[in-house]
Amino acid sequence: MLVAFRGDIGLAPRTREISGRGFHHRLMATGDLSSRRTERRRATRFAFRAELDIEWGSAVLRGSTRDLSASGMFIEAADTLWVGAGFTARLKLDKPVLLDCFVKRVEPGCGMGVSVDLSKAETQQRYQELLAQLSTPRP
Repeated sequence: MLVAFRGDIGLAPRTREISGRGFHHRLMATGDLSSRRTERRRATRFAFRAELDIEWGSAVLRGSTRDLSASGMFIEAADTLWVGAGFTARLKLDKPVLLDCFVKRVEPGCGMGVSVDLSKAETQQRYQELLAQLSTPRP
């Protein structure tokens, strides 16, 4: 197998050519290939199902959580917003939790991955309590 690199990081996109038995591919990268990972998430995810309202301007959309982590959650919804959109999620729990969220990725037909802004002390405390409950092993 032949692997060749062309280009200089910072000046032009880097190309990587790979040749072997019956194939030849050219891949482009904008950084060091060794630092790339297939799994970019750093926080542990916990399966968690809860209904929620997505309050975006004057519109209210419906959805449900699929999983939660310290940095965000995945929301299953028929109607999704676009990457970068900000909204307030109201988790429908015994005591509702309001979370300021930002869309990080969209899976068409499935839902969206969002980050959660925990800059407000009350929000951070409620969200951390929820994560602590989810991370506690059950008998």
